[in-house]
This record gives sequence, C-alpha cells and structure tokens, in this order.
Amino acid sequence: MSTGGEYLIKGARVLGGEAADLLLRDGVVAAVGPDAASEAAAHVIDADGLIALPGLVDLHTHLREPGREDAETVETGTAAAALGGFTAVHAMANTSPVADTAGVVEQVWRLGRQAGHCDVQPVGAVTTGLGGAMLAELGAMADSAARVRVFSDDGRCVSDAVLMRRALEYVKAFDGVIAQHAQEPRLTEGAQMNEGVVSGRLGLVGWPAVAEEAIIARDCLLAAHVGSRLHVCHVSTAGSVEILRWAKSKGWNVTAEVTPHHLLLTDELVESSPLGSYNPIYKVNPPLRTREDVEALRAALADGTIDCVATDHAPHPVEDKETEWDAAAMGMIGLETALSVVQRAMVETGLLDWAGVADRMSARPAAIGRLSGHGRPIRPGEVANITLYDPSASRRVEPSGFASRSRNTPYTGLTLPGRVVATFLRGRPTVLEGKLQ
Repeated sequence: MSTGGEYLIKGARVLGGEAADLLLRDGVVAAVGPDAASEAAAHVIDADGLIALPGLVDLHTHLREPGREDAETVETGTAAAALGGFTAVHAMANTSPVADTAGVVEQVWRLGRQAGHCDVQPVGAVTTGLGGAMLAELGAMADSAARVRVFSDDGRCVSDAVLMRRALEYVKAFDGVIAQHAQEPRLTEGAQMNEGVVSGRLGLVGWPAVAEEAIIARDCLLAAHVGSRLHVCHVSTAGSVEILRWAKSKGWNVTAEVTPHHLLLTDELVESSPLGSYNPIYKVNPPLRTREDVEALRAALADGTIDCVATDHAPHPVEDKETEWDAAAMGMIGLETALSVVQRAMVETGLLDWAGVADRMSARPAAIGRLSGHGRPIRPGEVANITLYDPSASRRVEPSGFASRSRNTPYTGLTLPGRVVATFLRGRPTVLEGKLQ
C-alpha cells in the first residue's frame, strides 16, 4: 500500500464508541463521520472493529543513544515505539555522554527527526553527569532546539534535598518539570528485589517500599514549598499512592506515572516464574512489588491519582541480562507490549474504558511533557496523530520479532490481547497492517 497523500479510515470506533469514518488530509483530521467523504484518490483503510486512539505518548523511554547503541538506537527504539502505537516518546538522559548539555539533547532530537518513526523529545539531566552534585545546564537545554521541558536523573535519585529544591525553583522560569526517580540510596544499598516474604525466602537483599515513599513525600513538600512542578517516575508501592493522593488533595502540582509491568507483574515471579526462579528478566528498578501493591496501582491509575502510564522501556544487550541475578542489569523493554498489557490489566478488569486509556496514555503524558500536537482529541482540525488498535486480536509474545535491538521482555511466550494495526504521525502512516512503513 502506498504511504502518501490522503487516508480515509472506514468504520473506526473512536475511543471505543460508535463506528465512524475518519478523513486524514495534509497532516490533520479533515473530517469525522458523515462528512468524511473523499475523492477516489484517497487510500482507504478498512477499520471495522478497530479502535481509534490519539497517538500514544511515552514520558519515559530509554533509547540508549549516544553511547550504548549495542542495546538500542534512536532508530530501533522509535521503530519499536511506532509499532506499539506511540507517536511521541521522551528519551531519558542516562546516555553516554549524559544528556546534560544543549549539544547532547539537540543530537538526540535530531536523530529522532531523521528516523521519522515518532517524535523524540529529549529529557535533560537534572545534575551534571547524573552525579547528584551540581545542577546541569537546565536553562540552556530549555532554550535549545530540542526545547527541553522535562528533566530527570532517572536511574539515580536526586537525593540531596537542597539540590532538588534548587532544581524545582530553576525550572519554574520556563514551566519545566522535575521527574524524580524516587529511591533513597542509603536504604537500597545492595538491594536486589522487593523487600518482603519472597526476598526473605530467596535470600536476596530487600528493596524496601519506604525507600521510594520517603523521597516522594519529601519532594511533594518541596514542590509545594517552591510552587513548582514535580513528576514522580514509575510509582510502585501502595504507600506511594497514598502519599500522592494526599499531595493532590492539597492542590499541589504533582503528577505521577506507573509502568505497564508494575500493573501486571509481582515479586512472586522471581521465585516461581515459568521462565525459572532467579531469572534476571524480572530484575527491574523499582522492583516488582506485591499483589497488594499492584491492586493499589491499578486503582490509583483508574481514579487519576496516578496520571499516566509510562513504559520505562529499558533495553539491555543479552550479556547484561542473561547472567547471574546479582550481576544482571535492571530493566525491561516495553514499548511494543504496553498497550496490550494495559488492556489486560485495566480494560479487561473494567477499571478503564478506552477513553480512559486515551487519557492516561496520550492526553495526560502529552500535557505533562508540554508536547503540543499530541494527546489531542480526534476531531476535525486536530493534528492527525492516531493509533488504530484491534482489541479482539491476541498474540504470543516472541521477542525475536521485535523492532527493538534488545530482547529483555518479561512476556516471552505469554499470550497478550490486542494488536496495533496502524499508527499515523501527522497523517503519515508509520505502521500499516501491523508493519513498519
């Protein structure tokens, strides 16, 4: 099928509602419903049974370039994103060199434009070299061609309260946000998995929930004190949910994300997975938690206490994961399975409808990241960033077929629901019939 010009999408269910035709022309939604007639030259897509969602937006993606192209590149990572239904991703700063200057963030931004699979919005480091000692060039990154608005030392916590306060104060000038990796380092020295019954049985050093919760509580108070924006990365505990709920009840400008894997998987898998016990595929930061934590996270995403889903797509080469547990790298890939996992954890459980999924995976992350043109309603005049999804399909996860350069998925061999059929970036298909264009 040709990939240019005008597209008439026939019979898509917008946000899971009634079937309607969509006409995409010149990068925008030209018409919806009965007005979506077109000249014969339009490319017609039969979307019977498919759900139309605004293109997904990921606030938390590791593309690894520059420096770790053996794990992922901007090209392969954004191809994976498009196949997962994403039209924009935020590329985290823990590259080599670290994205702590205008030059590095502009390099990542330009690589994204060259790849063309989705928009790449670089995230700037909060501190120089992620060292936690002095602020990075926040203003220069904000003024760069990349127009950085999200800053994070993700992978490391900004544990110094004075430095965190200064960062929050600094970004107020350009409506930026500090995205915190909430992990008190002294409480997690040598930690290997969630501290609890399973870690005790396995003899692994535990990672206590309080290490996350203490930082979130501190930073919510700091954000309120200076009147700035705080975003909490990959929330993983029921206690964190309660702290966020309290902060939001005060009207403080605090947002939060949860990963798909923390909505579905528990620490019990480290002991009793079909893939074998002590399998490093389940080693992730923050760690997989308990069933009670999973239930609390799902409820918080449903009621809006947690604002959005973010993948924390963390690719690693085989040699960094297929090793003994203690030496293995932390992280899972997730771009190509995110929507399916959310369907399993949130839609099939009745906690979210498809309009809710669009809000949590597109509208809210776009708003938090200040991405114009993304997360917009599917209506005439809006930018045509659209994902077509088949919720009735199912697939057995085979990472060998992934576009990502890495294979460290916890879902290998599992059957997940749904399939991304098409992704449109400003009216141009990046994915058609499930295949990269």
